[in-house]
Amino acid sequence: MQFILSGEKLNTWIQINLGWGLAIAFCVYSCSKTSGGHFNPAVSLAMLTLGKLSAKDCVIYCVVQTVGAFIGAMGSFGIYYDQLVNFAGDERTIEGPHATAGSFCSFPAPHLSNLTCFFDQIAGTGLLVFFVCVVIDKRNGIPNAAHPLLFGLVVMMIGTCMGMNLGYPINPARDLGPRIFTVFIYGSEVFTYHNCYFWIPIFAPVVGAVLAAWTYHLFIGAHIPDDNKVHILNDPKVPLNKI
Repeated sequence: MQFILSGEKLNTWIQINLGWGLAIAFCVYSCSKTSGGHFNPAVSLAMLTLGKLSAKDCVIYCVVQTVGAFIGAMGSFGIYYDQLVNFAGDERTIEGPHATAGSFCSFPAPHLSNLTCFFDQIAGTGLLVFFVCVVIDKRNGIPNAAHPLLFGLVVMMIGTCMGMNLGYPINPARDLGPRIFTVFIYGSEVFTYHNCYFWIPIFAPVVGAVLAAWTYHLFIGAHIPDDNKVHILNDPKVPLNKI
């Protein structure tokens, strides 16, 4: 929001990515012991398909995540209202020199096709969930205390290398919650813009998340020994009955 309302002068793209990464890291640190640090319905649904989350908890998480994003957008609007008026006056638009709707949720540039947007979200969210699976797999030996920081670094990586098209929503709640809020400010065009683009950052991340979770599980996770030990057959120190 600061980037847009300052006319793209206050922050640079790398600062935005760093801010998002740190926000994810500290938010996960704050609630990892209560809810597991779930902030993304795509991640929650992927964990559901892997049997790591119950259906009841998944539904509750997805609803609460979206409501939380709605409240966050409302809070941001209130905190930055004066800056928004200073930048755009009475205009509340999605496109144009005084467009501000992109401060709340994603809107593709006119030259982007919805097909490109769909695969962009599959790829971005797929990367996120793939590395989430790497981090949380206990057999990889990554300390629990490092998990939130690594999640934040993954988000920063995705934004740095894949943020050009849409600004990497990669989270249905992060896009849908604020989009519902913006209806009250910008009107129904937030849902009809760009041939009803709105559904893409809701469903494409789920597709990418599930594909990535099972890709890790089938091609990597299933092949990691449970004891995480490698035995050398010709090592006389390793008894054959222990192999």
